[in-house]
Amino acid sequence: MTLGKQSVLWGEKMRFQRQLLAWYDHHRRDLPWRANRDPYRVWLSEIMLQQTRVAAVIEHYQEFLRRFPTIKKLAAAREASVLAAWSGLGYYRRARMLHAAAKVVVREYAGKFPTTAEGWLALPGVGRYTAAAIASIAFEEAVAVVDGNVERVLQRVSGKRLAGEELWQAANDLLEAKRPGDFNQAMMELGAVLCTPGAPACLTCPVVELCVTRGEMPPMSKPARQNKREIHYALDRRDGQVFLIRRPPDASLMPGMWELPELPGLNGAGTPSLTLRHSITVTDYKVRVWHAAAPSPQDGKWIPVKRLSHVALTGLARKILRKGEML
Repeated sequence: MTLGKQSVLWGEKMRFQRQLLAWYDHHRRDLPWRANRDPYRVWLSEIMLQQTRVAAVIEHYQEFLRRFPTIKKLAAAREASVLAAWSGLGYYRRARMLHAAAKVVVREYAGKFPTTAEGWLALPGVGRYTAAAIASIAFEEAVAVVDGNVERVLQRVSGKRLAGEELWQAANDLLEAKRPGDFNQAMMELGAVLCTPGAPACLTCPVVELCVTRGEMPPMSKPARQNKREIHYALDRRDGQVFLIRRPPDASLMPGMWELPELPGLNGAGTPSLTLRHSITVTDYKVRVWHAAAPSPQDGKWIPVKRLSHVALTGLARKILRKGEML
């Protein structure tokens, strides 16, 4: 193994695998994408789970499958429909790449998915982690995954600041080749529910006696400081319709998505209709929403309230409209 001789895991690999899998078999969360090993469902869940909490994904996952139950349905859909189903999950490039990959699978592979990680890497939007996760879970290929959870587990177990290729090698060395999909999910599950970033639950960890650190490793650097900003939006609603504008197709963030018109700062004048918080990466926004006409000139469109659930809205627009009880 490459975890190092100082690791308790040196020579204890099989014991680690056995104890971790026994814990996973008994304690794993009941998540909808674990109901079977259908590659379409595994793929969809892995794309949705990138940079998104499990709790936020579940509802979107089930609704997305209701709209696009098969790869062929997804490939045949309009991009606007795919983005509308994705609305609220953020990082919309994932949805565009998912749609593009579906078209490739249907057009070039006759609707049949690749069965290896190498094959998955050829599809749009599929990176090393995603390819390994799908290939191991859906097709039992003996290839390890490394995400944030697995990285944290490996570093704490070994007591080393593993990084880059060394981290992937350590994950592959530890992999249980007979049950690679379950083992990969068990490693991620351990990091998500017990070996958490701030307060690891070492007393209930199934492999605690094989762990060098048995707790939090000293941080390497301070987390980035959050920026704070206040923004204002106009909520113009008339005759059962809402006025929305569309982000430019060449915008760096959320191109082509629909949102409320932004207002210039009102310097504290009056009382907004709605106030909420919204965070994007390292910026915390205080959002103030005013029942007001959109500032001129604004290229937008009046959209019926009953059609809003089918529109590709930005996450913030969806949050505002939900709080305003229009979604």
